Amino acid sequence: MPVTGVIPEWLLSSVAIVTVFTIMFDLGLALVPGEFRWVGAHPGLMLRSVFSVLVAVPALAWLVARALELPRPAEIGIMLMAISPGAPVALRRSLGAGGHRSFAPALQIAVAALAVISMPLSIAAFNEYYAGNATIDPRHLARQVFIAQLLPLSLGMLIRRLFAMQAAWLEPRLRRAGGILLIVLLVLALIDIWQVVLGAGLRITLGVVLTTMLALTVGHLLGGPEPATRTATAISSAARNPGLALLVATLNAASPAISATVLAYLVIAALTLIPYVIWRQRAAARAPDGG
Repeated sequence: MPVTGVIPEWLLSSVAIVTVFTIMFDLGLALVPGEFRWVGAHPGLMLRSVFSVLVAVPALAWLVARALELPRPAEIGIMLMAISPGAPVALRRSLGAGGHRSFAPALQIAVAALAVISMPLSIAAFNEYYAGNATIDPRHLARQVFIAQLLPLSLGMLIRRLFAMQAAWLEPRLRRAGGILLIVLLVLALIDIWQVVLGAGLRITLGVVLTTMLALTVGHLLGGPEPATRTATAISSAARNPGLALLVATLNAASPAISATVLAYLVIAALTLIPYVIWRQRAAARAPDGG
């Protein structure tokens, strides 16, 4: 990782890998493959949601960065996060906030897979605008997406299909373990990067907050008439993938200021998401059908 702190990099990376794998495997255990038939009957909704995540959010981030006249490293860091979709914890947050149980996983899989195409195209566009020479091999992206998300999710779904009783016993225990691991990871990350977050400055913080709020808004509006699909699209739009953003930064030897912005974005955006998640949880609890 380009920006180092007091926590050894191997420890933070190891905890992150185990946490993400556990969460995605647990979510796979909870999914029923037949539920995806609902998504096939609503292709327009999927297209609008993918547009929100992959196109609208980067465009909004660029407008915010330009309007605030951010320093170039900060602008690039924010844009790296904006073009990096499919945060591994987004699906868990979405389902916990009342996101559609069929649509949210399908959207997560779709944007994670499409990132292999969308991110190199976005970086090529950045090179034209910033007169740079950044690049990313789609194979690096595909490997990270597969190992971190698609593999554990698929394994969980396979275990559920082959060993339904064992999966039903294992799923709540893994959910608790994933929750504990996530708390440990957050504590370690905050210890490691709190100085980076505090040092982000008012304009960068405002830029991240505005970008996240606009992403939530456009996702909510494009998420269809159902509250549950609105929630899923909004959270998927707002929760960006720091792993992919830092992968691009590392492979292109980006300046420490760019990587620091990515890390600050991670924490500030997570805090900005909290009121929306609470609102959607309460709305889902009040709904007669729970969603």
